[in-house]
Amino acid sequence: MSSTFPRTRKSVPGYDVDHVEDFLEEARRAYTADPSALSVVSSSTIRRIAFPMTKGGYSPVHVDAALERLEDAFAQRERDRALAAPGGQDAWFAQARETAQVVLDRLARPAGERFSREGQFTRGYDVKQVDAFLDRLVDYFQSGAPMSVEEVRTVAFSPVRHGYSEAKVDYLLETVVRVMLAVR
Repeated sequence: MSSTFPRTRKSVPGYDVDHVEDFLEEARRAYTADPSALSVVSSSTIRRIAFPMTKGGYSPVHVDAALERLEDAFAQRERDRALAAPGGQDAWFAQARETAQVVLDRLARPAGERFSREGQFTRGYDVKQVDAFLDRLVDYFQSGAPMSVEEVRTVAFSPVRHGYSEAKVDYLLETVVRVMLAVR
């Protein structure tokens, strides 16, 4: 039996094959559909998709890499469609600038205070690690320092007690990816 991605060993968790295949089929239909047709699949939904884990499933590394390429393709197509609309280029870049400003406003907060914190006994992201990465993002947005979408997508922070709220940090990083893909 052929498969789309390599599988993990039978004793190792991987992404559920049926869920991955169903999502990829839905993405194929959405990508090849008439451009005016509404679709539930977008670069944003691809960025947020999560699959259940099952032993012997698809290799997460391989699936995640494919999802990143798929997200890039959908983001490019969304950008092309928006730019083709009357006044599209001005509107597209105005929206990207506005979103980037929201990000910069968050990053302008003092280190250690950029996000809410988890409780004393709850784990969140290591504040110093997050702040160091956010300082790099400030350099990227303000000075054009090198930073790739891949770096933002794959950054990982250690869990610590009373750290930054993971959901809020993750949302900011998703927003940064969206801006970076918009201005490519």
